[in-house]
Amino acid sequence: MKVSLAALLAVSGLLANAQDAASAGGPGRPPLKPLVVPKALEDSINRRNLLKHAHQFLDFSKLSNNTRAFGSKGHQATLQYIKRLLDQTGAYDIEFEKFTYAYSEATSQLYVDGESYPTKGVGYSPSGNITAPLAVVNNLGCEASDFPEAVKGQIALVQRGTCQLGLKVAFAGAAGAVGTIIYNNIDAEPISGTLGAPNRPEGPYVPVAYISGLNGKAFIASIAEGNEVVANIRVQSFVEDRETSNVIATTKTGDRNNLIVAGAHSDSVPAGPGLNDDGSGSMGILEVALRLARYRVKNAVRFIWWSAEEFGLIGSEYHVEHLSDEDRQKVALYLNFDMIASPNSGYFVFDGDGDATDIPGPPGSEVIEQLYRAYFDSHNIRTGSAVFGGSSDYQPFVDVGIPSGGLMTGASGTKTAEGAEWWGGVAGVAYDVCYHLACDVVENLNVDVWERNSKAIAHSVASYALSIEGIPREQRPPVRSLRVSKLSYEERLHLSCDHDDDII
Repeated sequence: MKVSLAALLAVSGLLANAQDAASAGGPGRPPLKPLVVPKALEDSINRRNLLKHAHQFLDFSKLSNNTRAFGSKGHQATLQYIKRLLDQTGAYDIEFEKFTYAYSEATSQLYVDGESYPTKGVGYSPSGNITAPLAVVNNLGCEASDFPEAVKGQIALVQRGTCQLGLKVAFAGAAGAVGTIIYNNIDAEPISGTLGAPNRPEGPYVPVAYISGLNGKAFIASIAEGNEVVANIRVQSFVEDRETSNVIATTKTGDRNNLIVAGAHSDSVPAGPGLNDDGSGSMGILEVALRLARYRVKNAVRFIWWSAEEFGLIGSEYHVEHLSDEDRQKVALYLNFDMIASPNSGYFVFDGDGDATDIPGPPGSEVIEQLYRAYFDSHNIRTGSAVFGGSSDYQPFVDVGIPSGGLMTGASGTKTAEGAEWWGGVAGVAYDVCYHLACDVVENLNVDVWERNSKAIAHSVASYALSIEGIPREQRPPVRSLRVSKLSYEERLHLSCDHDDDII
């Protein structure tokens, strides 16, 4: 009897699989899990499960006045939920990486000549309720000499720019001002702000309101016309040290000398529950991790949920800085997912080769970029470019030369006409009108985009869990300090507060 080559190969494959399963399982042992397949893992991701997580995250925020800011009850519940679901799979080694960081929160109200104006609270501002005329500060208030004698007993009005907000306010306090209004250096309202530290040697802090450039210029114009402009600033503020944790889950199978790391930050801003920023990324990688648990991998996969990102990439920097040189070398690549469901979304891929942004990632980042471009091309989706500008948790990995990449969908920046043509939505409107606001709830999520990006995460994680072909694995030189650690508190905070610096 003549047997075809195809039949022989089929029988051979079946025998090999049976022997593989027998050798790995054996009598009385559980059968070997199948090797992960990118398409199968991608297909297992669905919006129903994502939305289930979203409603849980929203419920957690209600434990702490509608926020999941790091160290809050809402945030702690988020971390426990992630760990509990992963524990149930039995597929991961899970740890809490604990650290302590200073949490600050301030709310402010501003009334000028009896009329209410929008304002942002400024971290480390003292509490107070003060009423006084406005006095315009010279230049940008970065020198003590910029504060004229007329500031004494009044509220200093100073523009943002050049130096830290804390220095401006300290100089105002030293000059005898009873309060400070800082106005933005663009017409728009500021996103957030901090004085950078609980106190400064240049002078005592005074209560602070932070307003739009448009309103600040209007107050100056009124004063220039000879009018007395009287303001009332009301600030409530507190500062405390909080212990928090990164959640780290590493597959029990796979080569740990070639770690695939995927991360998203688990905390929100104090102002809201953060379902898009960055609940969307956190829930996206959680769902991928839960589905990956059904498979075995060749390269170990590590999922990390960062804490205190909104205070300046604190958790990710802590993690990378505390890795030994040997352990850093084991990380083959890093994938970051911060805001992947913006309501007026764009599809942005990090520009690994720097062709579009002139800021390439470490060697190998271009390979990650190509994988994501090819994935979205296969689904007839155009992609824009995100820049490694330092505004999310990829930065510490970039600092130590680890190939990096990821996805994002935009924050408070405005969608262009070209973007609306590519992706739908509305040109001239922010990608996320609820960015860093209380309205960042379940209804703020673009579920179609969120599901597609989560499937893209699954595709990339499964692909690299099988092979890191093209990713350089030469020994990297040791790094003694990270760029982020050299920045002031205010500069660090800006890293997590302006994701629009990240898109081109």
